[in-house]
Amino acid sequence: MPDLVVVDTDVLIDAGRNIGDAVICLEQVERQASLAISVVSEMKLVVGCRNKAEQRALDKFLSRFRVVKSNEQTSDLAIDLLRRYRLSHGLLIADALIAATAILQGIPFVTKNERDYRFITELRLLPYPQPFAT
Repeated sequence: MPDLVVVDTDVLIDAGRNIGDAVICLEQVERQASLAISVVSEMKLVVGCRNKAEQRALDKFLSRFRVVKSNEQTSDLAIDLLRRYRLSHGLLIADALIAATAILQGIPFVTKNERDYRFITELRLLPYPQPFAT
């Protein structure tokens, strides 16, 4: 059982919108592990805020997550992932950085959009919406 699980931006957005599968997913993960996000997900969510009230609500929501920062190794692996998968699978920059974060930390990853990541063999994907048995 992992100590930490990285949660993708799409799950966070849905949880923020109170969509059942995402809320349940986070609750189930939290019962058995701590929640983490990539700093890239945090940045994507901040960019999505339309005003200060939304930004304050986001800060409160994100307080339950450990933010995993990027470093030189993360950047190097993300570039390698893009070289391997950009043309064949359409891997995007943000997704490469998020995947690299989880891979380098040895942390399982949960996403609603498994098709965006399933080809990255080094990535330990957890099933969505229910990564753990209750």
